[in-house]
This record gives sequence, structure tokens and C-alpha cells, in this order.
Amino acid sequence: IRAAAFFKKNYLFMTMSSSSVDEDISAKRRRRNPAQLYSSYLSGSSYDAKLAEEEERLIAQAIANSRIDNRRDDEWLEKNVPFGPTFYPTVEDFRGDPLEYLEKVKHEAVKYGICKIVPPKGWDPPFSVNVDCEKRFQTKDQSIHRLQEGISFGDGTEYTIKEYQRMASDWSKAWRDQHYNALHQVEQLEVKPSVTAESIDEGTAGTEDDSRDTTDYSKNEVTATSAAPSDTHHCSESNVSVSGDAHGQNETCSRQKLKPLMTPANLEYDYWDIVETQRYEIDVDYGNDVDTASAFGSGFPISERGRSVNSSNFQCSQDELPEPEFGTEEYYKETFWNLNNIPNSKTSVLRHVKVGINGINVPWLYFGALFSTFCWHTEDNYMYSINYHHRGAPKQWYGVPGTKEDADGVERVFKNYLSLKLRDVPDLIHHITTSFSPRVLKQEGVRVCKILQNAGEFIVTFPRAFHGGFSLGPNVGEAVNFASHDWLQHGVDANERYRTFARPSVFSHDRLVYTIAHHIEELLTPDICKS
Repeated sequence: IRAAAFFKKNYLFMTMSSSSVDEDISAKRRRRNPAQLYSSYLSGSSYDAKLAEEEERLIAQAIANSRIDNRRDDEWLEKNVPFGPTFYPTVEDFRGDPLEYLEKVKHEAVKYGICKIVPPKGWDPPFSVNVDCEKRFQTKDQSIHRLQEGISFGDGTEYTIKEYQRMASDWSKAWRDQHYNALHQVEQLEVKPSVTAESIDEGTAGTEDDSRDTTDYSKNEVTATSAAPSDTHHCSESNVSVSGDAHGQNETCSRQKLKPLMTPANLEYDYWDIVETQRYEIDVDYGNDVDTASAFGSGFPISERGRSVNSSNFQCSQDELPEPEFGTEEYYKETFWNLNNIPNSKTSVLRHVKVGINGINVPWLYFGALFSTFCWHTEDNYMYSINYHHRGAPKQWYGVPGTKEDADGVERVFKNYLSLKLRDVPDLIHHITTSFSPRVLKQEGVRVCKILQNAGEFIVTFPRAFHGGFSLGPNVGEAVNFASHDWLQHGVDANERYRTFARPSVFSHDRLVYTIAHHIEELLTPDICKS
């Protein structure tokens, strides 16, 4: 009754004010638009003025942060970011299940969220990628100087493998010529006119410690020999651009201050200098998430015993046969250290997922170039991941432990620096488009480590462990997920986390657990029961 009386009393006013109400509704709708720079709000409503004031405050804070960072010394990363653990399994370990080996070292590696595994002497799998394939793959155009802004990557140029190889080589050589003293370059090598699997091999490995590594990563077969100097360098074939003080107009880049060699430590400083200070505007094409089930193929040979989802006889496993001898041609096809096979190893619960899911139980290829970036992220469903570096220049990795405290710390950094962006994109942290330096994370109390991955080495990440990094030059890598039995609880946590964002899971966790329960007899082995 009171509602009816209120409606009758105010009906005339509501009718007369219908136009203003419509205007107010449309104004509210306008407020849902993505946030813009504060200058666009100056003539808007009082609500817009509040947004402008807030964004202006955030911009002022960002400027203040950048001034602090500009006063950092060149050795900050070396002094304050420890190296993650590296393990050296034996030939005997490589004859067995990689998940069983990881169980031995997990107690130490999990403290860092990431670890490196160096295969034993004699490990030399064939490089099986079809480098002569004429099919093109799509790349992502990464603006390296804007990686802290959380912006989406646009589509880059499409390349064949050989075209991408040449582009990445040209780009590395151009950066070297512009920022490193040519007088210290002992050797100049030309790009081979016909790019082969061998020409992608960088051929020189770094040491465990970046600070002691004096390898010049410009001196290899994936580096081009010509680059036209100009204030803004554009590589038309590569769609890579650099603008700014590219040739030393700025004091810090003067010819007298050019660094002598393109070592990992020097390139690491270059990279974070670009990301944090925007000294240069750099765009790089990154060939990520390339399907190995396509014409490009995997870097590893395909199993003939049905151990890979891509095997023609998948689900017809011949596990009763003896394991091939280490180092033989058959071994590289059938070993579970082959990334096509590890999701279906005897102790991986993903073996119960009987369909191929790209990037989960079917590996993805990654074609990298200098400064191409894999931004901070966790794996889908908080799974384990394993990355193998097939060929080329090293990758610089960073890892954060998978504890709730550290994971919450990373998310806190996103909220502090990108609060307005998160209003429009609440699940931004899952978009893998944002990169903050270890300096920023450590300021929030987040533990960070780093690892340099050379060709022929594995990187393993653990459940809920944030990780990211970038390439030091042209390279080819491959990655896939796997899950041991201790992952199941992490999978539950991931599902609950996704629920808050209305984000779908890559596969049904409940169905997987249901399937495992119907194969319980396979799990009742002494090793699994003990673990």
C-alpha cells in the first residue's frame, strides 16, 4: 500500500522527468566504458571528475616509482634475486619416469616454484620440427615498453619458420650494433642463406650464474650481419620496431658507455630498463602457442607405442615391452622425458584424459626473439609444466613459490599497479599480458628467483607457482603440462579460484577424479601409496 501511495504521489514528477531519467540511465551506461586517460574526463560529470582525480593520482605514483627505479644500480638483479635450483639426473634417472625423479627433488625445488633439470651426458634428441614447412604461424605483437600496463597483445605478422628465424636474427644484430661496442666483438658470423634445423642452434651455452657469464650471444649462427642505423629502426620484414635514443643521443647510451658484450646479465639489464623506464619503444613478434599437432610437428619424435596423444595407436600402449636403451633412436621416441609422452606417464593423472587438449597434454611450440616475453602467469588448473629448450639463445626465467602467501603477493602487485584496469578486466592476471620486474615483486615481500635456461635443458614449474621470463635471442622451445597425484588438491583450489571470475576450466576436474576412482587399482602401487 505504501509503495502504491508513493508511486501515485510521484507519478507526475516521474512523467515530467522521463527525459532526464533517460539521460541519467545513459550516463550510467557510459560509466561502464573502459577507463580512459584522465584528460578525457575534464569536461565530464562529477563522477568522471572523481575518476580523473584517482587516475591522476595513480599516474603520479607511477612517475614517482619510475624515478626511484631510475636510481637503481646496474647490479641490483644480481645482488637481490637468487638463482633457483638446478638438478643433474643420471642416465639411470633418465631411463625411468620423470615424475618419479621429480618426487625425489620436489622437497627442495618446490621452495622456489621452479627448477632446472640438466640431462646427463649423451642426451641428444633429434630436432623433429619441420623447419621446411611453408605453412605460416600467427605471432603476437608485444610492446615491451608497455608490459606493465596490462594491455592485450595485438596480432603480429605471420611467418614460416625460416622467415621468423631471419627476422629474429636481424633484430638481435640490430640491437647489438646500436647498444654494444663493435670493437669488442671478436667474431661476426653471417646468417646462412638456407635456414636449417642446425642453423637455429645457438651453439654456445651460458654458465649457471649470469654474472660470471661472458658469452657474447650475438656471435652465433642465428645473428644477421646488417642493420641500417637510424633514429628509429624498423625491420620491415620482421615487423620489429625500435624508437627512442637508439643511437646514443642519451648520455646513458653514448658510444663511450656502450657495453662490450651481449651477455645474459647485460641483456637482462637492457630488458628491465625498457620495461620499467620506457627508454625505448620496442615491439617484438612472439611466436607462442604453435600447435605441434599441425604441419610444424613437435621438436620430439612421436611414440610408436601409443604413449602420445598424437600417436596413431594412442590408447593401445605397449608398456609390457622393455624400455629402449638410453640414447638410441627408439629411446627418444618412447622415453617419458619426451614432452609428447610425459602427460601419459604411468604416474601422471592426465593419462586419464583421453582426448588431445592443445597446450595441456599436447605440447605447444614457442618461437622466440630477443626480448620476446612470456609474462607472469600460473598454469591452467594450477598444473605442473615442463619446458624444453630445443635450439637457440637462452631464456631468462623468473619463478615465485606456489605458496598462498607468495601467490597473494603477486596478485597484490597487480591490484596496486593496475587497479583501474582490473575494474574492466577482473581476471587480467590470467591473460598473460603483464610483466612486473622482480624489484616490484620483492618490494611487496614476494620471494623471486631466476634461472637461465640454455639449449638442451628442462624447466619445471610447480602448482600455483607464478613464473615468467623472456628470450635473449632467437630460439625454439616446447612446453606441456602434467599432473602427479599430489596435484589433485591444487586442482580443486584452481576451480574455486576460477569460479570467482566465472572462468571456465580447461577440463572437468570432477570428471577426471571420477575416472581416476574407477581406475583405483592402477594407483595401488608401493611407490604411489608411499608418496
